[in-house]
Amino acid sequence: MSRFTVNGQPVFYRMDPDTPLLWALRDASNLTGTKYGCGTGHCGACMVHIDGAAVKSCTVRIADIEGSFVTTIEALSRDRSHPVQQAFAAENVPQCGFCIPGMIMAAAALIGKNPTPTDAEIDAAITNICRCGVYPRVREAVRRAGRVKSGRERIAAAPPPGIDAREAARQVPALRNVEAKPRGETIID
Repeated sequence: MSRFTVNGQPVFYRMDPDTPLLWALRDASNLTGTKYGCGTGHCGACMVHIDGAAVKSCTVRIADIEGSFVTTIEALSRDRSHPVQQAFAAENVPQCGFCIPGMIMAAAALIGKNPTPTDAEIDAAITNICRCGVYPRVREAVRRAGRVKSGRERIAAAPPPGIDAREAARQVPALRNVEAKPRGETIID
């Protein structure tokens, strides 16, 4: 039985203490933004923050984090206003999207410590595997998030969750003048 805080809520998991945090989050708490990729700590899809540090949740037993504070992608910013989330959207980082929550969590931990990281520091902090190969865009998004965090830049990128598609088109210039055609085709003027 393990007690710690997840996304600001105290939790008491009545699970085997050897259960990886990943499975406690996904199966018991239904926080599915934390992804299962490899289960061995190599891919980074399961990245969360534990006491502010980026940690691969598949490598941590729930017994080992008694009293800790865990933050998942769901609570990084409920309205997607975190500088990293905004920069990832503005730089068009996501492709398939599977690795993105883990990359965002790793980037947020980095930017929290260092808003002006070098490419080498970005590469060292974000070791996540992405099959789509978005690494150059990730670097630019992290640099941009740092500028936003330090107040040197503003982004108007992603609309908040739950927004109506027509309202999103009004708020995000790239979505304006989008018309769906029969047979699933999309035409962008």
